[in-house]
Amino acid sequence: MRLFCLYYVNKTLKKDVPDGRYVIIANHSSYLDIFLMYSLIPSHPFVFLGKKEILSYPIIRTYFKNLNIPVFRGDKSKAGQSLLSAEKAVQEGWSICIFPEGRIPDDNNPKMISFKDGSFKLAKSLEIPIIPITFLNNCFLFSDPTIILGPARPGIAHVIIHEVVSKDCVQKMTVDELRDHCFAIINKPLEERYPHLYEKH
Repeated sequence: MRLFCLYYVNKTLKKDVPDGRYVIIANHSSYLDIFLMYSLIPSHPFVFLGKKEILSYPIIRTYFKNLNIPVFRGDKSKAGQSLLSAEKAVQEGWSICIFPEGRIPDDNNPKMISFKDGSFKLAKSLEIPIIPITFLNNCFLFSDPTIILGPARPGIAHVIIHEVVSKDCVQKMTVDELRDHCFAIINKPLEERYPHLYEKH
């Protein structure tokens, strides 16, 4: 699909990612993030853990339903089943990919919103490291499909794959510390590229 839509990925890898199972996290400013993820770390098979609402979009629904684990946030029973499915997937050798913001921000720009705790609790519970990823410009290539006049054009997606947050670091930090640490890692390249979004008025 990436090739069909003429998206080229310019990937910066901070350090080689060793074989293993991970919680993969990234900022989420476009549905393009989902389709490009498989091009970034092809040697690390993973499944997405994401909100069930994504199943409402026709093309993405087929793609997501067959390959990933939907999360039903309003139903504690189903949410628990999703976590059990994630644990089983890790036991079977899969990594888990999550967008910790929980949704695409409404402003259609790359500035992140606060991270939720779920992905960091999962990494600590499963005792596995974290791969942080920054998508720098996807929101300018493809927006929310419900926005009729939103951007949708070919182009170069710039992505940074950061150094792995080790299992030891995951276990030593509290959930709050780990969340803030990962937020800072992913957010730093965005601040550097788009300083005007972070100016205090």
